[in-house]
Amino acid sequence: MKYIDEYRDKKAVDFLIKEIKKITQHNWTIMEICGGQTHTILKYGIEDLLPESINLIHGPGCPVCVTPLEMIDKAVMIASQKNVIFTSYGDMLRVPGSKCDLLSVKAQGGDVRIVYSPLDALKIAEENPLKEVVFFAVGFETTAPPNAMAVHEAKRRQINNFSIICSHVLVPPALKAIISSKYSKIQAVLAAGHVCTVMGYEDYEVIAESFKIPIIVTGFEPLDIIEGVFMAIGQLETGKYIVENQYSRSVRKEGNIHAKKILIETFDIVDRQWRGIGVIASSGLKLKPEFDMYDAEKKFQLENVSIKESELCIAGEILQGFKKPTECRAFATLCKPDNPLGAPMVSSEGACAAYYHYKKS
Repeated sequence: MKYIDEYRDKKAVDFLIKEIKKITQHNWTIMEICGGQTHTILKYGIEDLLPESINLIHGPGCPVCVTPLEMIDKAVMIASQKNVIFTSYGDMLRVPGSKCDLLSVKAQGGDVRIVYSPLDALKIAEENPLKEVVFFAVGFETTAPPNAMAVHEAKRRQINNFSIICSHVLVPPALKAIISSKYSKIQAVLAAGHVCTVMGYEDYEVIAESFKIPIIVTGFEPLDIIEGVFMAIGQLETGKYIVENQYSRSVRKEGNIHAKKILIETFDIVDRQWRGIGVIASSGLKLKPEFDMYDAEKKFQLENVSIKESELCIAGEILQGFKKPTECRAFATLCKPDNPLGAPMVSSEGACAAYYHYKKS
């Protein structure tokens, strides 16, 4: 398969692993930001191929995982109302709130539907004018542009029974906050290629310079990750700290200009709560005041909800790279995919789910 098999080629993997072993002289800790990268690392056993002196730790790049508990509870409150059709991507339905998840609301008779695009939700709103249709807009910079487009389209077509719960978060502020922590072990970063496809990597150049760490933008196939590690080790061993773009087949330095433009037109940057981590300054997006009628939190008057996290779940420490899933006392016992305590065990990009499926034994 073109552009897939080429990045899973065993000979190329063997060659790069040998090159990494040649140049690695010290112990290094590298964080991969994205949960998609984490799943590739574990699925293909990349950690086992690398020298023991290279430690890969997992970052906050799982959109489902970092959606705060109060947002899940707000979604449950809205979805439980009789006049509402609540729409979401499938991963979000099983993320536990403080009392239940969206799948439980559906089981109890709530009209909760899985969609594959915010435009699907907009179509449902158009077909059901007497219902309020709400879309759960979660994710990083990657999913924000299509959600912004849906809001603009709703306004253009005057579909007033459509709204979104906006829980978008931004990677660079979170990365800066994590690196700044006294508990941080990060010496280099593998940045997420899909986020950089939208936003470019100019913001990462400031981070690399400020914290004196290499940042490599990578894709999600095994060779992408391994080449990213090779590039990071090359910098670490020679004392360099710049941004390099391994994922040049998709990413440009300036990103997608049109996508960035619609984000600026639609959202304001705000402080945002991250599940298990806390509030990170200027790390979230919120609809601009001119789009208030499409803001589900305002429409349903649910702006001030605060929920305490489970004391058993250490998702926050896992998402910041302080601990690995196997260090959680609830992992694979009290917390499993069919009975998750936290979002990282639910999401297809969650680190806990990756460890459960690929490294439990």
